[in-house]
Amino acid sequence: MKVLEAYDLVKVYRRRKVVDMVDLKVTEGKIVGLLGPNGAGKTT
Repeated sequence: MKVLEAYDLVKVYRRRKVVDMVDLKVTEGKIVGLLGPNGAGKTT
């Protein structure tokens, strides 16, 4: 079962594109982490 699904995800933060055309599928029971440098927009 999919619990999270996103297609063509784009995020702009303070006029900077921090996520560009990301596809993501997370299924039940999986653990997912997001890595990146400080100020990269991970929390956003």
